[in-house]
Amino acid sequence: MLDNKKIGEFIASKRKESGLTQSDIAEKLGVSFQAVSKWENGTLPNI
Repeated sequence: MLDNKKIGEFIASKRKESGLTQSDIAEKLGVSFQAVSKWENGTLPNI
């Protein structure tokens, strides 16, 4: 089973390592910065 908290921490750490903001990631993916924030906090979208 996926651990949403670990996935969120991984997304946040990779974003920070790359020197990008949540808005930068959101723009590249075509989503809102709020969506990126939710992902980083462990609330992942249903896919």
